[in-house]
Amino acid sequence: MRRDAIDFANQPVPQLFRKMFVPTLIGMLSIVVLTITDGAFVGHGCGSDALAAINIAAPIFNLMAGIALMFGVGCSVVASIHLSRGKHKAANINVTQALVGCTVVAVGISALILADLPATCRLFGSSEALIPLAGSYLRWIALCEPLIMLDMVGRFLVRLDGSPRFAMTCSIVASTLNIFLDWLFIFPFGWGLEGAAMATSLSFSLTGIAQLFYLIFFTKTLHLYRLRFSLKSFLLTLRNLGYQMRMGCSAMLGEVAICGAMIVGNFVFIAYLGEAGVAAYSVACYCLPIVFMMANAIVQSGQPIVSFAYGADNAARLTESRRLMLRWALVAGTLTALPFLLGAPFITRIFLNPDAEAFALSVEGLPYYGTGVLFITLNVVLVGYLQSVGQSLRATVFTLLRGFVLVIPCFLLLPLRLGIPGIWIAVPVAEILTLAAILLTLRCPSFISPRRGRRTPVC
Repeated sequence: MRRDAIDFANQPVPQLFRKMFVPTLIGMLSIVVLTITDGAFVGHGCGSDALAAINIAAPIFNLMAGIALMFGVGCSVVASIHLSRGKHKAANINVTQALVGCTVVAVGISALILADLPATCRLFGSSEALIPLAGSYLRWIALCEPLIMLDMVGRFLVRLDGSPRFAMTCSIVASTLNIFLDWLFIFPFGWGLEGAAMATSLSFSLTGIAQLFYLIFFTKTLHLYRLRFSLKSFLLTLRNLGYQMRMGCSAMLGEVAICGAMIVGNFVFIAYLGEAGVAAYSVACYCLPIVFMMANAIVQSGQPIVSFAYGADNAARLTESRRLMLRWALVAGTLTALPFLLGAPFITRIFLNPDAEAFALSVEGLPYYGTGVLFITLNVVLVGYLQSVGQSLRATVFTLLRGFVLVIPCFLLLPLRLGIPGIWIAVPVAEILTLAAILLTLRCPSFISPRRGRRTPVC
């Protein structure tokens, strides 16, 4: 298997970032194409109610993706710091513990979801009419969720091992296979929304297995470590997992923030505009992960560089990395916002038929929603930087601000003042307020050149 020539300690930061960013971005773009195509197949092949049903089930998928990100980011940060200090065994132990811990959590949550699908759908804002559709979609996602989460965590570890192109290949393969199976299951086979869920589950399960195969047989730096079965080892594993989860907590909360916005939005839109309103909102929710993927491509490319420099106490590389990430965030946020602001009819036509009631609602609302895209991108990158230097508390606070503390009042209060436009600008207003809070902390020296906090656990 071909290796990527990556030296986190000595290569120039811009060159190193490009080597990480290009394959990461290509992999993310493949997911973007998948997201758009999946929504188009469902909207045109299954109808607007099916699109609304996915919007009910999507927060659950985002929640489990958030858990995978928590383990992936946390483990990657901790392992990067260990590697920068020459502690390869400690890095390998943390990697193994993260994979085991994530799998156990995934199995438990999947079991809870499958135990009562209708109740789960109601909890996430479904009307009685949408429960059969949402439940059929969610069933397949829950069944394969442990392997899907393994795919998400594995990409962090493969990149850290120095093979970002293999992670990119897995993303492209999963997306391509998913698109083909979407078409096959929805149109020729006529399996509807359940076919779309099967396509997603099978595609990402296969790449999850592929990345596990890589981590077992082809790693260069990281190697899975045989864990011991004793009380002492169990307690040390819990300690290490707790530390990783603290480091990656804000990454999980970033996905939970999407869940919070989607769940509250589902309730508010269905209260003001009925099922058609939820279908219109689902167009924005299909596009929102695209924004996050662009931002996360920057974060995931910069994270190993930043964490390695942080572990080595190299303040100059930290500063250079942070400025580079912010420049890319400004460019990516601006470019991603333009389709929302200028191309709402075109975007909506991808997902909905023009004669659908939800079509006009989406065309009217997307430009309002697009005003927050640049601020979302900047917030995700700044929070990702804080995670990478071990400032998990600050990262968590800002993620809670944008995901719960601010967005819920905005969803509830702005429509009372501004009517329907107030629902659409709830997320942008929350993001603007969060960015203002983050910018206030720029005056704090520890943000610019963070010092080490608590000692990283050794094993």
